[in-house]
Amino acid sequence: MQVCLIKVNAEVMQSENSDFKLVNDFILGDKNAFEIIVKKYQEKIYWHARRMTGNHLDSDEIVQQVLIVMYNKLNTFNFNSALYTWIYKITATRSLNLIRKRKLKSMVGLDDINTNLNAGCEIINDIEQKEKFNSLQNYLNKLPAKQREIFIFRNFDELSYEEISQITGKSIGALKANYFHAVKKIKDLMKDE
Repeated sequence: MQVCLIKVNAEVMQSENSDFKLVNDFILGDKNAFEIIVKKYQEKIYWHARRMTGNHLDSDEIVQQVLIVMYNKLNTFNFNSALYTWIYKITATRSLNLIRKRKLKSMVGLDDINTNLNAGCEIINDIEQKEKFNSLQNYLNKLPAKQREIFIFRNFDELSYEEISQITGKSIGALKANYFHAVKKIKDLMKDE
């Protein structure tokens, strides 16, 4: 394992601020490297989770879960893909698990989600932006989880189909089909209103 780390370290040393260098430094015992990774990705994790779950509290919980998983599993990162791909995969998995759990237990209905959004929107100050956000979130909440995930990856995280494929393990054709259906459903919902 150390031979691999030394080899990777030599390759990534060319770029001092690269994610690979930070991961390698963390594996070698530099805890500050993890803090830099957290600062770089924490907001992106939050917003991806927020768009998937639809509320602030669940998003905060997912961020905490993702950071714990990252801290405990970063030493298993294999350097075969970008770090953000690995992080988004963890975030997407945690978000989908929470959505599934919510559906199974039927604990939170659509009205409760909207109430939580309205109550916890400290981040969105402008009323017009809040209304647009709530409308979009309502549309997203009506999509199946997989379509919602692809829509968010493409439109909010601005990832390519290749990057999404690495994160989800789905074929590019399946991703394009899910995205097409998501866009069509959102357009149909907008027409209905």
